Amino acid sequence: MSPNLLKYQDLIVEIKNQILNSQQKAMISVNKELILLYWNIGKMIIENQNLFETRNNYIEQLSKDIKSIFPDLSGFSRSNLFNIRKFYLFYANASIQQAVGLNSSNAPIQQVVGLNELCTIPWGHHVLILEKTKTIEEAAFYIKETRSNNWSRAILSLQLKQNLFERQGKAITNFDKTLEVKQAFLANQLLKDPYNFDFLTLEPQVHELEIEKSLTNHITKFLLELGKGFAYIGRQYPIEIGNKSYTLDLLFYHITLKCYIIIELKAVSFEPEFTGKLNFYLSAVDDLLKSENDNPSIGILLCNGKNGIEVEYALKDINKPIGVSEYTFTEILPKQLEKNIPTVNEFEELLKKNS
Repeated sequence: MSPNLLKYQDLIVEIKNQILNSQQKAMISVNKELILLYWNIGKMIIENQNLFETRNNYIEQLSKDIKSIFPDLSGFSRSNLFNIRKFYLFYANASIQQAVGLNSSNAPIQQVVGLNELCTIPWGHHVLILEKTKTIEEAAFYIKETRSNNWSRAILSLQLKQNLFERQGKAITNFDKTLEVKQAFLANQLLKDPYNFDFLTLEPQVHELEIEKSLTNHITKFLLELGKGFAYIGRQYPIEIGNKSYTLDLLFYHITLKCYIIIELKAVSFEPEFTGKLNFYLSAVDDLLKSENDNPSIGILLCNGKNGIEVEYALKDINKPIGVSEYTFTEILPKQLEKNIPTVNEFEELLKKNS
């Protein structure tokens, strides 16, 4: 290939990147202007609500009048105007509460949502968040996560359905005692409890190896549930200690935390001895795999049930960072029970006979 042709190909790539970059900036700018427009319209609707006191269908009438002026303009249907009104009320009320430092339960507000933050995600995402959240703290969480992880509307909908806000950062850990302050904070926020593996369909008495295999067969969904930053290294990862071989259930490297993460899966409820074995594995990984630039390795123990007090006692004197969570999955009906359940066709026939 001639030098000129190579240069021309480089030029095409550079022009393409410039166009994509420009398109992305334009989309961000358009979205910001749209959110600001909806905010101002919501404000005007609320401030002039007394004009419509005798008309119960004033939003519907407003929608018709706007459409008659701008027939080709979308976004001003009756339902969306109600969304716009709700959007302004929800965050404007939160801003008033934040001004006095209180939330709906008269507790100090932890997360503040300003107009600039609202402009960072698309309107369709806002509608979903308004439908599914009840507090400003919860809404702020999903706005931040959507922005940080670049979630599509489908992914945001899934995270809302699986109640990520209530699960994030809820695992029992010893991170505060075994990691530096910043690393401990980030690691605690990373873990969930419980982990939702409903994309797996398994028998109730499933073995650990089957769970591991199913998770890695659904690695994209598994990584989505784990969260941003996990890089998958291997399943049943072998390590040699002395003259003996051991295997780690699942090994990851976390890009943000800059450390190895061992995930050990248990098909049964938590037992105190599980932490000792994981502590042993973490020592081995720190010696054999960890580089000078890596932070201490972290262990995540996923069990099919746990007692919180028992876990706290088990972690009390462990010197390696370990977090313990539960997990859920979709259970298959036992075969003998499944045989007794009528099929759809059989059920329809039964209904016909009884009608």
